[in-house]
Amino acid sequence: MIHSLLARLFSYVLFGALLLLNWKRSTVSANYEVAHKWNPSAIKEDFPLFYERLLCNLSRHAAELLFCFPLFKRLPRELGAYPYSLGGIRFEIAPDSETVLQEMRKGGVFLTAHYGNYEAMGPWLCCLGIPLAASYIPVKPGWLNNILENRIRAVGGKTYSVNAKSPREFLRLLQDGRLFCLLADQDSRIPSAEPGTFLGAPAHINPLPDFLLKHRPETPVFICWIEEPNPKVKRFYAERLNVGEGHSGFNHWLEGRIADNPSLWYGFTHRRFFSTMPDIYKP
Repeated sequence: MIHSLLARLFSYVLFGALLLLNWKRSTVSANYEVAHKWNPSAIKEDFPLFYERLLCNLSRHAAELLFCFPLFKRLPRELGAYPYSLGGIRFEIAPDSETVLQEMRKGGVFLTAHYGNYEAMGPWLCCLGIPLAASYIPVKPGWLNNILENRIRAVGGKTYSVNAKSPREFLRLLQDGRLFCLLADQDSRIPSAEPGTFLGAPAHINPLPDFLLKHRPETPVFICWIEEPNPKVKRFYAERLNVGEGHSGFNHWLEGRIADNPSLWYGFTHRRFFSTMPDIYKP
């Protein structure tokens, strides 16, 4: 219970500070305008309200990472043990997700995004006995990246973060039966990025998911997310994409989640369309 109280207090302080500093307001505004121009139904809230809700959700999830994260590393392995109460929080597995999670124990590709408390999924999956291997781009500053790598992205003293540097290494992880997790980037700036759309707007898509499926077309592709009906409930969802669906299928799913609750997608704080529309981020 003390974890929840500390997290709540910290989230209030962080939210107030971010709001006072107008943290990344110009970037969020630029992405908001893109979404409204290309997909008017994507966000139904006026910008000031949307911006406040985004910072509120972000502050709450950041506080959970600092104060409640150890709870996610103590969850039971058996799916039959859920729902499970720990530290004043009820952890649930969505009924239709149990079969999918069993499949994930055999490996595959796991696509994720900056949606909701996405960092909490890694430890939870590891506790469920899923052989997770996740590739992350280092964040700045360095001390924050060290915390993420050594404290958050590790369960039982073992990290699930990997430093695979080439597509061939990713294929090897799949060959070894690992569940390979990667961030499905909608603004890839590498030369081999593929043209596509996101929220109706032009975007450069990370080619890695489709590369992996081209060489291993039988590989299952999964999507997971955590819903919070209220602050004391965490409900884990897992879905498997249709055969042959890679980034396009994931983008379609993410667009649906954004339409339901746009202030839970923290990609709005990044220059998500920089490679196709750099001028919108100029001061």
